Amino acid sequence: MDRYVALLRGVNVGGAKVGMADLRRLVTNLGHDDVKTYLQSGNVVFGSSVRDAEALAGGIERAIAGELGLTVPVLVRSGREMAAVAGGNPYADREEDPTRLLVAFLATAPKKSTVDALAVPGGENVAFTVSGREVFLHYPDGGYGRSRFTNAYLEKKLGVVATTRNWRSVRALADLAAP
Repeated sequence: MDRYVALLRGVNVGGAKVGMADLRRLVTNLGHDDVKTYLQSGNVVFGSSVRDAEALAGGIERAIAGELGLTVPVLVRSGREMAAVAGGNPYADREEDPTRLLVAFLATAPKKSTVDALAVPGGENVAFTVSGREVFLHYPDGGYGRSRFTNAYLEKKLGVVATTRNWRSVRALADLAAP
């Protein structure tokens, strides 16, 4: 049985309200084991014998839609993928403040042309690295909340669904999903 992390986009920060107890119940009812949520922002870690991340994401999306009446994109990463993300941040060694580091998880790898065209809005000091289905973000002059280089901006420019987590959450989720 492998460990997985499901990342729900836009949960409990906007219009879509999902209780973590409901999320744990939904994921458990899908036949997954050792289901745990992290914080209130739509992070769930679980064990499953299913090895298809897209199938896992689709099952969770359908369960949320069917039982809660909400359309919520779900992105799934294996425990190994989360460990690689947590160990592969190109900015982690140059930033002591974890609140200035984030990772945007993408539903699919973006086209090379959209990655090549991606630029930080004028006047902002943001460093980014697109690596497969992740975008590592570094905000050396301040927080994500004051920037225009946001999840919505990345979705629009890259043409893919994304959900962003802070570095503390990424590390915690990787630890929870460790085999």
